[in-house]
Amino acid sequence: MSASPLWPWITLAALGAFHGLNPAMGWLFAVALGLHRRSRATVVTALAPIALGHAVAIAAVLAAILTFGTVIEPSHLGRGAAVILLAWAAWHILAGHRLPIRIGMKTGLAGLALWSFMVAGAHGAGLMVVPALMALCVSPGQRGFDLTQSLPVSIAAISVHTGAMLMVIAIVSLLAYKHGLGFLRRGWVNLDLIWSASLVLGAVWLLVA
Repeated sequence: MSASPLWPWITLAALGAFHGLNPAMGWLFAVALGLHRRSRATVVTALAPIALGHAVAIAAVLAAILTFGTVIEPSHLGRGAAVILLAWAAWHILAGHRLPIRIGMKTGLAGLALWSFMVAGAHGAGLMVVPALMALCVSPGQRGFDLTQSLPVSIAAISVHTGAMLMVIAIVSLLAYKHGLGFLRRGWVNLDLIWSASLVLGAVWLLVA
């Protein structure tokens, strides 16, 4: 595998920031939990299990990609992942906002981590990073993944993505806790639409790359 280009790492960080900005990925829950308990420290404490659950969801997808990548040619794997991305985008547009995942305000850290894992998985958060991972782990003409090289790259990819998410989610959560959630009514954009578009863009990249 040749030296990795810079753009996949930038993409991983940008997707992490985007996931952190999306209230569906947890910052709204952290703020609500903090307001419910009237504790700023609760907001900060809630961020760790949210990030952990998200990272595990990403890792599960990347582990599947690495596993299949050892037995399936990258071109076929990329096309298969593109089809899944398109299907997930369609599902997200049609029914993603009606996810039946419920966790109460009295949940502990383990429950919060489990909730984050389930939400990230259901929204296809891990699928978004597949194009960047394949760009990092597959060189032109390569017939499959080399686990000795791809595994540490994948761990680094998860770290970059989760680190960017945690930084953004911390900033947004603390600002929202301090200043309130009125901005959601005044000028919040439709992140669900952007989320679905990101899934589609990832699929298109895999098909044309």
